[in-house]
Amino acid sequence: MLKKVLHHATSLRRCTLVVAMALMTSLGVLSVASPALATPTGEFAVFADCPLSNLEVIGCLNAKTESGKFIIGNRTVPIENAITLQGGFESENPCNYPFQGKGECRLPFVEAEDGNTLSKTPQNVPGGLIGMVNCGAIKNEFERKACEEIVKSKLNTVTATTELALPAPPESLSSIGLSEAALFEPILSEAFGIPALQLLVKVKLSNTLLGEACYIGSKAEPIVLNLITGKTNPPKPNEPITGKPGTLSSNAEGTILTVSHNSLVDNSFAAPGVNGCGGSFSSVIDPLVNKALGLPSAAGTNTVILEGTLKQASAEAVRNHE
Repeated sequence: MLKKVLHHATSLRRCTLVVAMALMTSLGVLSVASPALATPTGEFAVFADCPLSNLEVIGCLNAKTESGKFIIGNRTVPIENAITLQGGFESENPCNYPFQGKGECRLPFVEAEDGNTLSKTPQNVPGGLIGMVNCGAIKNEFERKACEEIVKSKLNTVTATTELALPAPPESLSSIGLSEAALFEPILSEAFGIPALQLLVKVKLSNTLLGEACYIGSKAEPIVLNLITGKTNPPKPNEPITGKPGTLSSNAEGTILTVSHNSLVDNSFAAPGVNGCGGSFSSVIDPLVNKALGLPSAAGTNTVILEGTLKQASAEAVRNHE
């Protein structure tokens, strides 16, 4: 086992070198740069919200989740609208064997320039409020059509929006933990428990009747996602699922690193019950929503799969393309 781990550690060092080479370009990453006043252009436009005004930032990140799903309680929500995670990091934190803890492989993440670190992108909740009603099973044509019209109406529509539950650094506790080493080397997650991406989130449920403050999770009780590209080891009844590191490539100049077709997964997390649904009537509405969604739900009964593309560039390269 030790021999195998050392072999993977050697592979990891090669991978880290590839990442470093893609970032440390001939554009001069060691030079002192002034705060950014313009917007990056061309293929660098995706890094428009990189916190370039922070001179400690050396790298820019844009990760787009293009598909996947959330299963929380008894409800499955497909990801149909792209979710963007963006920001920067202040140093390339080495991840060297032997590993003493998760923090060793974690990049110091810095929130996006405008604070829009994780885009608040609503996803439609299939079936909405009356998702447990099968309109097609109603024999009376008039009642069946009435049911279908209610399902289509704005009154029934529910969207779920994933939001960060805590602010990004410089606060002592971050909502975001990123390990590029674990992203490329699944064994770091499988053998050492180092997630490729850790997110502390809450999910907003939006509907006319639910009000503007209906959330699954909160700052005090966030949903903790430890996303990996390897094979999970969840509590029962969930079975293991496997992510995918994706395909590594760069642009012609080697100034933008792209990881495409990657899959980050977690099916070992717990989800708390809702709070704040129905505004002043939350003491009545919260229990009804919890019953309908099967919340709170224990670890081993929830799943998240995020599939998409990650782009990264040195801050200096981005500045030079403004």
